[in-house]
Amino acid sequence: MNAVGVSCRGLVTIYRLEGYEVVALAGVDLDIRAGEAVALLGPSGSGKSTLLAVLAGLLRPSAGRVHVGGVDLAKATEAELARMRAGEVGVCLQNADRGLLPYLTARQNVWFAQRPAVGRELLPPDEVLALVGLTDRKRVAVEPTKLSPGERQRLAIGVALARRPGLLLVDEPTSQLDADARDEVVDALRAVHNAGTTVVVVTHDPAVGEQMGRTVTIRDGRVGAQGVRGEEFAVVGRDGSIHLPQDLLDRMPPGTHLRIVDQPDGSALLVPAPEIEGDDR
Repeated sequence: MNAVGVSCRGLVTIYRLEGYEVVALAGVDLDIRAGEAVALLGPSGSGKSTLLAVLAGLLRPSAGRVHVGGVDLAKATEAELARMRAGEVGVCLQNADRGLLPYLTARQNVWFAQRPAVGRELLPPDEVLALVGLTDRKRVAVEPTKLSPGERQRLAIGVALARRPGLLLVDEPTSQLDADARDEVVDALRAVHNAGTTVVVVTHDPAVGEQMGRTVTIRDGRVGAQGVRGEEFAVVGRDGSIHLPQDLLDRMPPGTHLRIVDQPDGSALLVPAPEIEGDDR
């Protein structure tokens, strides 16, 4: 399967909770190139897991445009979304056990996940497992409950890869792991990416984000910042707003007046200004 890219323009997602409408995504503009590895960062409730669910076709966008490969998610039927998940997109949800059958061995879990794709050119289960670092023949011949938490997480990723998708979506794969197991999962994700698959990972852990090619920080339901090679850049929203890093926000809290000072080189400085008072004359 060829790598699959993603494009979002003005993506809005609203859902109802206890009678109230909640705006989970408030105008996301994002491009992920085919073959790229991206980490979605952000605090709890920022919308990053909602974005992943939309890209997986598990949650419908309320407004805007979303394309995964050649599929328009806003217009696709439920059958088309199901075919997308059965082929182009692999999904690994939070909590690895949700994607595993406890009464099958690790190898059988991958084999079972491949069954709906009969007729397609697939890797043997052992090669899929090797890609995520599960190479011990004795370990892959036991049920998931007998594996360590890190091994179960890598197995869940392997199951999501069983049908050779072009896009792998993974939600919080390391949130319940120790540092060593976390590093093994990150190595597995990097191996998947190096094999040619587009990888999008939701994570709270900056250390995981640093291992991906690009970081995208979701704040208040939209893209607030992007980072490459350890350097983070603020992103100007459609309404001209900018999400400031927390250390700057502490120094310039909401309501701060800023003076915009143009520079000779075309850049601009944002300088805190004194409190503005009305003219009493």
